[in-house]
Amino acid sequence: MILAILAVSPQGIQTAKPILSSYPDARLFSTHPGEGVEHIDHIQSFVAEHFTAFEGWIFIGAMGICVRSIAPLIGHKYTDPAVINIDSTGRFVVSVLSGHVGGANELTRDLASLLGAEAVISTQTDNTGLWALDLFSRRYGWHTETNAPSLNQPIARYTNKERTALLLEVKDKGTLELERTKAEHVDVFYSREELTPRLGDYALVLVVSPQRFDAGATPTIQFVPRILSLGLGCRYQCEPTDIVEHIFSEIRRLGFYPEAIGKLATIDLKKDEPLLDELADRLGVTPLIYTADELKDVEVLSPSQKVFEVTGVWGVAESTSRYAAGLGSIVLPKQKGMVHPGNDFTFALAIERSAERRGHIEIIGAGPGDPNLISIRGRAFLEVADLILYAGSLVPKALTLCAKSGATVRSSADMNLEEQFQLMKEFYDKGLLVARLHTGDPCIYGAIQEQMAFFDEYGMSYHITPGISSFQAAAAELRSQFTIPEKTQTIILTRGEGRTAMPEREKLHLLARSQSTMCIFLSAGIVEDVQAQLLEHYPPETPVAACYHLTWPDQRIYRGELRDLAKIVKDHKLTLTTMIVVGEAIDNRKGLSRLYADEFKHLFRH
Repeated sequence: MILAILAVSPQGIQTAKPILSSYPDARLFSTHPGEGVEHIDHIQSFVAEHFTAFEGWIFIGAMGICVRSIAPLIGHKYTDPAVINIDSTGRFVVSVLSGHVGGANELTRDLASLLGAEAVISTQTDNTGLWALDLFSRRYGWHTETNAPSLNQPIARYTNKERTALLLEVKDKGTLELERTKAEHVDVFYSREELTPRLGDYALVLVVSPQRFDAGATPTIQFVPRILSLGLGCRYQCEPTDIVEHIFSEIRRLGFYPEAIGKLATIDLKKDEPLLDELADRLGVTPLIYTADELKDVEVLSPSQKVFEVTGVWGVAESTSRYAAGLGSIVLPKQKGMVHPGNDFTFALAIERSAERRGHIEIIGAGPGDPNLISIRGRAFLEVADLILYAGSLVPKALTLCAKSGATVRSSADMNLEEQFQLMKEFYDKGLLVARLHTGDPCIYGAIQEQMAFFDEYGMSYHITPGISSFQAAAAELRSQFTIPEKTQTIILTRGEGRTAMPEREKLHLLARSQSTMCIFLSAGIVEDVQAQLLEHYPPETPVAACYHLTWPDQRIYRGELRDLAKIVKDHKLTLTTMIVVGEAIDNRKGLSRLYADEFKHLFRH
């Protein structure tokens, strides 16, 4: 945001200094001299002349001066710049104009945080936790349509908490947030067939879809994400005049929004076609060009022997649209057109595979145990998942208490892999979201390899959300830096050899030669062997820590020396949920004090 800061007084110039440090592109103006100040002769005249030249104005001084300066210039919330007023002492930051659309509310919060001030925002949605519907286009990159004369009427129904239906026919980052943060007066639907019979129950309909939804007389706001791929085929050197308008008109007639098109694709034989260039220019995209070899295995709805003989693929428009969409489904089959004689063309639409409301499995790292240590993304998935399957013996049930009403929450502790797969696939095949919750980070001793192989075999959509590993929790709870300059710069994550064999090159005694910081998982039951192998290279007095149930309410940590490791584990009856840490890095702060004492000793002079 291009900002103008107006300091009414010399004190205001001082208040502006931290703002300039955080917003280096901002410009500071004042009638008073000062460092970094651009001098002006008269505040109101300057504002009148430059009001639209800046995206945001920050007045530092009395509110009256701010109001009198902008009052004659105010036009419309969709065009006015953001205006904020800060008192000269920096105690209050007030959003004055263009709070939503202009970004004044967001900037007010940022400035209040920067100055340690109180943010003053009067916008109803900001103060009630409701959605700012008029910001969705900017926030999520969606196009907005409405059947009302303007957005104000349907937005008012929502903010007045009248019954609202939310139809989510697709999914992306935005829809995930909407599911998670919906107000009590909003009911979610996932198909128009489910919603249509109940339209009379609602005063407002919100839709997220690339396809037009007709709610009749009910006020509707439709949000259109750019999740469609347009595949194009045409005769050689097809004359493009009027064809682009025809294609867009047909797309609208068939119920889709051209604004939903985010990708344009064709085969390499058509890469120099004028029609392709004109379409790309209108859509504001760079065409994606594919070879026949890339497209040969793409299934299409309308295969053509003639097209195959010429191009080597069974359908240019459908295959290129699907390939560009990550092999998503065709939502508009091949359409043929000929605006001018001899200039025939075809086009088709496919939806991004990732945006289809189909089944998905999110493998989530739960962290070491404390429910507050799961990632924001991981918790967001748990709040909207239809099935939460968690490793009950390792993951606290408290992590699942954020599940939405009606969700199925199951522990996998008493289930074998086949039973787990069967349950997840049952929900997946219904187009539902499955959250598979593993302890720590699922990629470190997380037992997800077999699950991913199963998902791959059945072509199932899945993704991994990482988590905080117990070795990181160990470093935090031990208040130790596991990498210390000139001492150790390597962390080894490993386990002892129990029922699971270790590769020969990864035997503990070989890894111990580096005397690095070593974090040993799942090895409390074979601690004598672990100690013996480590003593082959680590000195007996090397610090060790046995960390049980890190970050759980019953966490216990025992420190000692390597020579006593087995005794520590056995005397305290520690189990497999114990992390063993070995190395000089444990509690080592003397080295740091020697390295940095001279640099910081001036801080301790009296």
